[in-house]
Amino acid sequence: MLLIDCPCCGVSGEETEFAAGGEAHIVRAGPGSSDADFASYLFDRKNPRGVHFERWRHAFGCGKWFHMVRSTQTLEVFGVYKADVTSPPQDILDRVEAARAEGRVK
Repeated sequence: MLLIDCPCCGVSGEETEFAAGGEAHIVRAGPGSSDADFASYLFDRKNPRGVHFERWRHAFGCGKWFHMVRSTQTLEVFGVYKADVTSPPQDILDRVEAARAEGRVK
């Protein structure tokens, strides 16, 4: 079971209090995009074994969306950050690189 800290309201809880929303930082297909680009936006997702950047919602709390970086292999959570950020904070990326250097994750 994942223990997650909501970066929006500060509450910690089990993953059953939250709802997964898929991959984070997806570039949306805008108006005038081709059918292929729109289909890619809708259906093409990464499903890595290792570090993954995901969207989550605090469903039974504040209801806000946020991003989480975790390993799909070990379920280690490297950090959470608000959804209005376009890229992960550097301290979270540093934790991921340290885990990769130690051989804990891919």
